[in-house]
Amino acid sequence: MTVSIPFDNTFARLPSAFYTRQAPQPVTTPHLLAYNAELAGNLKISDRDPVALAEVFSGNQMPVGAEPLAQLYAGHQFGHFNPQLGDGRAVLLGEVVGRDGIRRDLQLKGSGRTPYSRNGDGRAWLGPVLREYVVSEAMHALGIPTTRALAAVATGETVWRETGLPGAVLTRVAQSHLRVGTFQVFAARGDTESLKTLTEYALQRHFPAAQGPMGLLRAVRDAQVDLIASWLSVGFIHGVMNTDNSSIVGETIDYGPCAFMDVYHPQRVFSSIDQMGRYAYANQPDIAVWNLAQLATALIQQYDAPETVVEEATEIVHAMPGLIQARRRQCFAAKIGISNVQDNDESLIRDLLQHMSDAKLDFTNTFRSLCDNAQCPDIPHAWQERWHRRIANEPDAIQGMQRVNPVFIPRNHVIEEMITAAVAGDLRPFERLSQVLKAPFEEQPDAEDLRQPPTSTQEVKATFCGT
Repeated sequence: MTVSIPFDNTFARLPSAFYTRQAPQPVTTPHLLAYNAELAGNLKISDRDPVALAEVFSGNQMPVGAEPLAQLYAGHQFGHFNPQLGDGRAVLLGEVVGRDGIRRDLQLKGSGRTPYSRNGDGRAWLGPVLREYVVSEAMHALGIPTTRALAAVATGETVWRETGLPGAVLTRVAQSHLRVGTFQVFAARGDTESLKTLTEYALQRHFPAAQGPMGLLRAVRDAQVDLIASWLSVGFIHGVMNTDNSSIVGETIDYGPCAFMDVYHPQRVFSSIDQMGRYAYANQPDIAVWNLAQLATALIQQYDAPETVVEEATEIVHAMPGLIQARRRQCFAAKIGISNVQDNDESLIRDLLQHMSDAKLDFTNTFRSLCDNAQCPDIPHAWQERWHRRIANEPDAIQGMQRVNPVFIPRNHVIEEMITAAVAGDLRPFERLSQVLKAPFEEQPDAEDLRQPPTSTQEVKATFCGT
């Protein structure tokens, strides 16, 4: 008996130029490792049989109503344009309208080769699957827009990278898998009809209040502004902000070599493939603007006279840095208890961050310590005096800070330890970490070890994309 999923698909009704219909490749012995029952409930999936769930979320069985396909897109990868990418190891099963009225995609990641796989095997190994499961769900609990994890399934097969590793499939849930690169592929081909169709589809599905290509551009910009500011506020580094990893709805997507900073440094890089620091922590706002400019370049090509909208598109893109800066200021002001943000609050925030960088302080624990203690020995007394004067008229400062400064984040060394244990067959660290990260703003005395920064021997200096 297969799992019942109430699919209501729209992307599959678009012309065939947008995708290749593609079934997942079956696996040998699927076994359910994790299942997000809360998310499943919202998606109206009531089944609980682990055997049936493993069959479906490994790709071995297709539920009624699924229309599996691999999406086409292009993208700038580290600034260099690749005219055709696409889902090389993922298959979109279809869409579900949840109990909350929101339409979401269900996608299998690691489900085998597609026409866009190039030289890849289309598979995923256990480490990146569990990493994305943990980090994406942690982001959701932190209140940051993100794709989510519905299920993780072991395949019973070996995936070969530098060595043999256990295979797995992740079921990813997203409000959209449309990326900047989805528009770029048709613009690069001069296929204006497909570009118009895609624009109309994106507007109707995601931004019904916006009008026309420039309305879409402005809506994407505003969604990305909120996302990037949120990343910065928790010390998150995406690691590979290529345009094919830039969701038009402003969700965090494609958790490859991502990481949360321990010690604060604005130029921190973790991604092993980011040799020049293009996607460093502090560079993320500039890259988001750059990516939006690529979307603008693609969108204007559907006009009969593109030159007539260049000025409007330019204004939309050029407004983005100021919007990010303002939203970032709001986020960081909230982290130090300020609700009524003023322009001169920027110096208070800047001076704190500069001290954190100079003193090599832990990003997450430093901000949390401000709302846990009246005096923080790691922060200069002069700064604290300025801060206390500033929040003197903020009656709910401490409570507000506790709501936005997490106690727990998915720390890199903890994730690596979790993966090592899982590869050895022990899922208890994964299950414990997942449970703790569901309540990141709450003190959890039994999990004090998970909030500690790494020792010198535990420190993770580089993260990897897992492909």
